This record gives sequence, structure tokens and C-alpha cells, in this order.
Amino acid sequence: MQAAILSLLLLGALSEGQALHLIHLPATGNVAENSPPETSVHKFSVKLSASLSPVMPGFPLIINSSPLTEAFRVNWLSGTDFEVVTTGKEQLDFETGPRIFDLQIYVKDDVGVTDLQILTVQVTDVNEPPEFQGNLAKGLDLSIVEGANPGFLYQFEAFDPEDTRQNIPLSYFLIPSSENFTMSNNATLFSTTEFDFEAGHRSYHFVVEVRDSQGLKASTALRINIVNINDEVPRFTSPRRVYRIPEELGPGTIVANITAEDPDDKGFTSFLLYSITTVNSYFMINQLTGTIQVARRLNRDAGELRQNPAISLEVLVKDRPFGGQENRKQITFIVEDINDNPSTCTKFTFSIMVPERAAKGTLLLDLNKFCFDDDSEAPNNQFNFTTPSGVGSSGRFLQDPAGSGKIVLIGDLDYENPSNLAAGNKYTVIIQVQDVAPPYYKNNIYIYILTSPENEFPLVFDSPSYVFAVSELSPARTRIGQVHATDKDLPQGDIVYSISTGGASLQYPNIFWINPQTGELQLVTKADYETSPVHILRVQATNSEDSSSVTVTVNILEENDEKPICTPNSYFLAIPVDLKVGTNIQNFKLTCTDLDSSPRSFRYSIGPGNINRHFTFSPNAGSNVTSLLLATRFDYASGLDKIWNYKLLVYITDDNLLSGRKRAGALVETGTVTLSISVIPRPTTVVTTTPRPRVTYQILRKNVYSPSAWYVPFVITLGSVLLLGLLVSLIVLLAKAIYRHCPRKTGKHRTSLVKKGEMKDAKRELVVETIQMNTVFDGEAKDPVTGAIYEFNSKSGARRWKDPLTQMPKWKESRPQEAVTGEGTKPPGGSDKERDGLSSKAQAEDAGPGSRNQDGRPSTPKERNPALKSQASPKLHPEK
Repeated sequence: MQAAILSLLLLGALSEGQALHLIHLPATGNVAENSPPETSVHKFSVKLSASLSPVMPGFPLIINSSPLTEAFRVNWLSGTDFEVVTTGKEQLDFETGPRIFDLQIYVKDDVGVTDLQILTVQVTDVNEPPEFQGNLAKGLDLSIVEGANPGFLYQFEAFDPEDTRQNIPLSYFLIPSSENFTMSNNATLFSTTEFDFEAGHRSYHFVVEVRDSQGLKASTALRINIVNINDEVPRFTSPRRVYRIPEELGPGTIVANITAEDPDDKGFTSFLLYSITTVNSYFMINQLTGTIQVARRLNRDAGELRQNPAISLEVLVKDRPFGGQENRKQITFIVEDINDNPSTCTKFTFSIMVPERAAKGTLLLDLNKFCFDDDSEAPNNQFNFTTPSGVGSSGRFLQDPAGSGKIVLIGDLDYENPSNLAAGNKYTVIIQVQDVAPPYYKNNIYIYILTSPENEFPLVFDSPSYVFAVSELSPARTRIGQVHATDKDLPQGDIVYSISTGGASLQYPNIFWINPQTGELQLVTKADYETSPVHILRVQATNSEDSSSVTVTVNILEENDEKPICTPNSYFLAIPVDLKVGTNIQNFKLTCTDLDSSPRSFRYSIGPGNINRHFTFSPNAGSNVTSLLLATRFDYASGLDKIWNYKLLVYITDDNLLSGRKRAGALVETGTVTLSISVIPRPTTVVTTTPRPRVTYQILRKNVYSPSAWYVPFVITLGSVLLLGLLVSLIVLLAKAIYRHCPRKTGKHRTSLVKKGEMKDAKRELVVETIQMNTVFDGEAKDPVTGAIYEFNSKSGARRWKDPLTQMPKWKESRPQEAVTGEGTKPPGGSDKERDGLSSKAQAEDAGPGSRNQDGRPSTPKERNPALKSQASPKLHPEK
């Protein structure tokens, strides 16, 4: 801002020669505080420059002030005359605001010539009238409770800008003056008397005036209200205290009107509040009007009202809205009985069973035991009965004495009487129960009398005993026969049949069932002649009155329904491949029995599985004991036989050869036996290839594991671990000794180990172990197959190649599929490819020395292990 002023002064200095000036400036002007807008502060004019260029529109203007303010602006008067006036945007207050303002007035013409001058404005003090602050300036309302003691009411306070600042006291006046109130010099208002709302004025109106030291004044309105208080209790104006009302008035019915007045203000009875202080559920009161209404049903005939019909209430009336005073009044309601309940009964329909031989004059029913009237007072609770009527009741039933409600028998109720049969032995009596007081309510009562027949005849079966027959092959639910019982008594009742004793078997508690309605006897399951050929039952018939029983004999007809049973039922046999024809295989025999057939009826046959008919039974019929024979020899060499494991299903048929029956129409039962036969190949011997004898020991072991013998592998494993530890220690000691005494390379034997997991394999393997009996080789020979020279031990038969590095043949790795055999498969070496290649060099290398039998063909699976990865002969021991 200062830079702008300096720029303007510099511009004015440069243009001084052109003589654009603000006339009468700088100057000092005065303005009174609180001046209204457009109040003139100072007038000045503008002297134009030599060029006579007019002042630009909007100039001159106030470009700055100290302090900043918007309370002033420049107005144009005429020509080049201007005037500084107030704007009214800011209040000019001598006491609270700035008192001096420096206004910078700037002028500029059309050619750019400017001038800047300062006008100093001084705010002058003006005496202002006093004023009441805040809401007090709008007036004041005060309230005085009647009967209050005279004393302080209110402290007035006004403000004067001049006198208050100079601590000059203000003067207060109460207009008009009153003997009931006074105003002190320090503006305190006091009451001078005790007010009564009912006897005196209820409000007073004054003007409170305040004046300053120069006589200026201000005033405010004052209204003083006298407040009424409740100093007297309300008074009841309704004198009645006992009210008689009938029962069964509807809810909301007005039964009483309680009124009262308040002596404090008789013209405002609506300010009284009514209530019932007694706890009850029958009545309620209107809080404003005092009317009492029925809140719920008033039943004089039930509950507490039946014992005490009087209801006492206490009514409370109190002032409203303050509730300072209250009064109480006791009133009583007496509920009167009316005939509002008809005579009624616990039931209106009766059913009576009367024996047909009941005597005349028998009391059948007393209605007084079932009927009543709930009304509480006589005659409203009294009733009687009308004369009976109804179909078939005339001449048989009567009310005696009349109107008593006692029904007696006066006629004959014989069940077999034709007139009674025509009526169906059923009678209806209609009688009415009615009040003796208006409006004579009545209800119908229906009495149904039934004649109950008496048991005069026994329950008997049509026959003294029954005999039935049924085949033991009959299925369940087969009808055997029917029993029937009758009773001559009327009406005919339902007869229920049941089996009381007999008919049990070992498997079932009862193999017979009887229809309880028809008496038809049926099978629950098949009957077995062999277990029990005759069943004696005791059948009982029962109706509602009697029971009777009869003997029923059921003969079981024998049938061929049992299969032959043989021992053993299944068996495993092993036979050599070269067993002679006609030989009883392992002396095996079948012993068969049949509960319903003779051993002469047995016939034996072998079903599928007897390939090439190698097996037969002798005798094959007419006996219960038979032997298994080899019928034809095995021929595996030519390929006729390829199966080594046979599973035979033997059929034993009884042919139903019972005496007195024809074979064509008889039933045939067949039993079965399962035989598993394993053919063992012929054992072979080792052919030596040198003139010197040798001994080769081959130990064949089978890995068989049974889950039930879990402790066996555990003990073996534990012992093996201990022995292995001992063996390792011995080998270490032996190796150290050999290294010290015989420092040359030695071959280590590798033993085929069987893992624990392999023991569970269903495929059994052969483990071949070669035991070295002697390590001294004292002879030489040439292998006839490979032509290689090898050394041998004449005592133990152990061999080694003479030059292992040059003469050792290359061993062929066996194929996995050649090491697997199973039940019903070809034996190792049994395929055409193997038979065709036995003469090849690879097969010769596979066999190795000593692996051929006396016939010159490869050894059997019993002689070597086909599951080994290398099917070579046992490794030759190096020279030690």
C-alpha cells in the first residue's frame, strides 16, 4: 500500500506543472457519534489541470484509511464540488470505537493527471440516553404468590454510555406510584403488603423509568401477576353413597356420577381430578368428569360376587393441575341377581344299557344329579322337568313322581320279545328341564335306552376236533384248513380265533397262523417233515362273553426237500504229475448223508473245471461213500495239459429214489463239494558236467505270512537284528584279519533278501541259496554248453571259471513276466517260446552249470527261483 501511495505522489509531482489539485484538502472534519447515513463530514472541490480535462468517473475516491473503515465515502455535489459523508455501514461510537480516521482521497482526470490528499475525521462525543439491556427493554412480567410476605421482588439495571463510564448514578421511577409497591434509589423493587388472589387485584401494570444526569430517560413496561394457590380442599356435591345395580351390565355403562367443587375457584370445576383408590376390576372413573362406568362383566352368579354382592369403593378428588388439596368419599355398589342363566345339565344326551331281565320299578336315571341352575338367588335358580315322550317309551318308562326327573322302568324289555325286536331293542325318551321364573328358559334332554342281551348259550365249534394235512414243500401263506365256531345268543357277536398252544419249531415260535376273523389256518413258513411230522395245535375261539377251544392236528406230508450233505465240504489236494491212472488221490473219500433219501439214490458227477477229464469218483452212484481217482494221466510235455491248479465242483444228486414214487415225477436235490487240486511237477536231478563229483545244495523257501501270527515276524525280525549285529561285528573282525594276513581283493557274496512288504504278496517266490562247502579247487573241466574252462572242488562240487575276466559269459537279464506263476497259469518254462529257445545260448547261460536235470531239460520251478532278476546259475566263488 505504501508503495502505491509513493507512486501516486511521484506521479503528482511529475504533473505539478499541470496544476490538478484537491482544494480544501488536506483538512480536518468532525462528525458526531451515531450519525445516520449520508451525514456530511467535509466538503472539497477539484481544480482542473491546464488541459481542463474532466475528472474520470468514479473519482475522487477514498483509496485508503487509517484505521481501515467503510464508514465514509465521497459523494459528487455539482461541477467540481464533492463531499465526504457517512455510509452507515459501520456504527461510529465515541465510547467503544476509533475516534480519529485518516482518509486518503485520490483524484485522476482523463489525461492521467492525479492528486492525493488526506482528510482527518474526528468523531465527537454525544450525550446518549440510558437504556435497559436485553429482554428487559421489551418489558418485564413478575409473579407473586398470594399470601407471600412483603419484601424484595426484582433488581432493575440500566446502562448509560456517559454516566456509567463516569460512575454517575442513574435515577429510577415507578409510574404510577402505588401503596403496594415501592422503588428504591438503587432500582430495587419491593412489595409492601400481602396479596389475596380472591379478594384483591389479580395483576398490576406499571412503567419503570430511568433518567441520566442530563435528563435523558428510557422506560420499560412492568406487569405484576398475583398467583392463586390451593389453600382449601375440594368439596363433594353428590350426596348419594349406596347404588343398587343389576348384574350383567355391559362394559362402559354409567352407574354413578360423582361431582365436587373447589372453593378456591368455583368457576373452574374442570380442574378437579377424580380417581378410585380401592383396587378393583369391576369399575372405572373418568378422571375429569367423575362418572363411574362398568369396566368388566358383573356376574352375580359366579366368583366373589356370588358370596358377597356388595362392592365398596373410595373416590379421591384433588385439585388440578397442582394437586395441592384432596378429599375422599366412600361409596358402595350392590349387584342384584337376575334370571339370566337357563337351567342346564352337565350333559343333555344319556345312553343307558338295561339288562333284558331288569325288574319293573327299577330306577334308570335321576336327572337331578346332572341338572342345575347357576343363578344365585331363588326363584331364579329353581327348575322342574316336563312329562317324558319319545318313540317306544310309552308303556315302558315313566317319570315318578311327576316333575322329579326320576326315570323308572314300568314295562318288559325281554330281548327276544317280538315287539321289542321290532323296536330294535332301542328306545328314546325326550324330557325338558325348565325354569320356574320368567323368562322360563328350557332345554331338551335326550335319553337313549338300549336293552343289553344276556348270555344264555355257550360258544361251540362245528366239530369236536380237526385233522389237516399239508406238504412240507408248501410255501408260506398256504391254506391248511378252516375251523368254525357259533354262538346262538343274539345279537351275534364277532368271534376271534387264536392258536393258544402248539405249532412251534426250532427256528420259529410258531409255523402256523390263524385268521382271527375267519378261522382259516395258514403256514407262516415251510414245515419240515424231518423235524416234526405231526403238529398238534390248540385253537381257541373267543367272543365278548364266552370262549371255547378245539384240538387241530396237522400232518406234514413228506417230500424230497433235503440236499445231500457231504464231508468234507471243501478240500485241497496236491498230486504229483506222474501219478498213475486209477490211483485214489491221497486216499480222499467223500461221505454223504441225506435226511429224506437213501444212500442208494446218490449219484456223483464233476462239473466244469475237470479239464481233459483227469478226475472221477468211484463208485459214481448207489453209495454214500466214494473215492476220488485219477482217470487219465497228465501230459504237459506235448501241450495237451496247461493247467496246474484245478478247482473242481462236485455234484451229489439224490435222484429222489423214494419207495412208492415214480422217478419221472419226483423232485431232485443236489449238494455240492469244492475240491482244489494242485499238480506238482516231477522233481529233477542235477547232471554234472565234469567227471568229478560235486555236491550242490539248493534250499527252497516260501515266504508265507499269516496276519494272525503277527508275533512271528516280530520275533524273527528282533532276532535277525541281533544276529545281524553280531554277524557284522564278526565280519568286521574277519575283514581286518584277512586284510592283515591276505591283502588282496575278495568278492563279496550278495544274498537275496526278502523285504517285509514282499511277504504279503500273494505270489510266492523261491529263494535259492548256494552254500560253499569247500574253497579248494582241485580239478578242471570244460562246460559243454559254453565251452568255457572252469575249476571245481571234487568234494563240495563248488566251481569257478578259470579266467573270470576273459571266460565269464555275459548273463542275460530275466524278464519280469517270466518270473510270475499262479493258479490256473502255465508253469515256468511252459510257453512255446521258452520250449523253442531251450537250445539257444541265452537259455544255456540262464541255466548255468548244474541247472539241468537228468533228462537234459531245464529244471522245474521247484528247483530254481524264477522271480530273481538274474536267472543265472549261482555265482562262482573267487579264489581265496
